[in-house]
Amino acid sequence: MSPVHHRYAEVAGRQLFYREAGPPDAPVVVLLHGFPTSSFMFRNLIPVLAENYRVIAPDHLGFGLSDAPSADEFDYTFDTLADLTAGLLAGLGAERYALYVQDYGAPIGWRLALRAPVAITAIITQSGNGYDAGFVESFWRTVWNYQREQTPETEAAIRPALTLEVTRWQYVTGVPDETLVSPDTWHHDYNLLTRPGNDQIQLALFRDYKTNPALYPDLHEYLRSSGVPVLAVWGRGDEIFGPAGAEAFAKDAVDAEIHLLEGGHFLLESAGPEVAALVRDFLGRRNAPLGKHTMTATQQEITGMGEHS
Repeated sequence: MSPVHHRYAEVAGRQLFYREAGPPDAPVVVLLHGFPTSSFMFRNLIPVLAENYRVIAPDHLGFGLSDAPSADEFDYTFDTLADLTAGLLAGLGAERYALYVQDYGAPIGWRLALRAPVAITAIITQSGNGYDAGFVESFWRTVWNYQREQTPETEAAIRPALTLEVTRWQYVTGVPDETLVSPDTWHHDYNLLTRPGNDQIQLALFRDYKTNPALYPDLHEYLRSSGVPVLAVWGRGDEIFGPAGAEAFAKDAVDAEIHLLEGGHFLLESAGPEVAALVRDFLGRRNAPLGKHTMTATQQEITGMGEHS
């Protein structure tokens, strides 16, 4: 089994943590995590994929073991998180890669794909929404209310999303056998969520999430025109992004492969082997061959890379 390396890189003056494994000359797969977790969510998938691929899984700024400058010091938006991710990948020489996106990783990944379509060889989306159909209103209503108007009332309504109770809810809801999900997961995430000032980081991203559906028409056109292979693998019981979000990819992606498995939002925790088997099969059949291309202006402009193990 390929060893997993735990590394840091400096991008635009910020230190980003990332996990890396697999042969350095193998096709690249980039794993982008969601809220409220980190690359920790891919800890079991990485060694499996690393048998055949170079796997890179970063922690977004403000998450996991990456820097978490205050929301007063850094403008937390999905655009700025995509900028940092692009800079990291450029510095690591990842010129073309397959994208695996989950939750917040999806709007970051969609930005990368729209900026540099030629860079993306395949897309795997696991509860990584790209359609209005995927939003489960009972979960998102408080987010939408907070986006429309920031008042003490709308903020108070959304703050439970930062609690241990709701963090646990995200992991176990929709899972037929909750004992398959380790409590380490939600306690790990909650400990990082409760760092001083992190609540303001997460509130800023809740507000900025309204910019993501505006990208969907461009995403759909990209899926149609590029023909990029798409695998959507989703938990049937996901009450954040419902199964309709997976099925919607069939509207635009060419020959999209869609699999609904028994599980919830964090499907890797309860159905990890099934997901890994689907991803390995998909990439083995449909991942485009690697080649050289010119880096985008965004990737070229973000400098200050440096790495240490």
